[in-house]
Amino acid sequence: MDHDEQLWAGVLGMYSHVENRLGAMLQRRHGLGLSEYRALSHLAGADGGELRMTELADLLGLTQSTMTRLLGRLIAAGYADRDTCPEDKRGAYAVITAAGRAKQTKARPDYAETLTEALDTAEDSAPFLRALRVSR
Repeated sequence: MDHDEQLWAGVLGMYSHVENRLGAMLQRRHGLGLSEYRALSHLAGADGGELRMTELADLLGLTQSTMTRLLGRLIAAGYADRDTCPEDKRGAYAVITAAGRAKQTKARPDYAETLTEALDTAEDSAPFLRALRVSR
């Protein structure tokens, strides 16, 4: 492998390590999937606690159909609602509920702690991470 391929393989290895740790912790401690948590986080930080479905899908890197299924799970759990766009009845919004905001708020410290621990234990990526962390 050339240098760029090695670098990319390291990034992917670190990404996989971190995502697996975060996903396992969120499921075990909070009964949430990683995409569900991230959707709630984006909604909690949005003006009025709502985002257009297409915008939320883009933020999460999901297709529209995957976003629809994800929102369906959040609605079934009572963490979100769907609303229509007043200007364009074809457009839909995802809206966080009080229960969704409480769930995200409760999970956030565990997410932050696990993220730091996962990055700290991504040994193969240590030089790369040190360089990134210095720049913050």
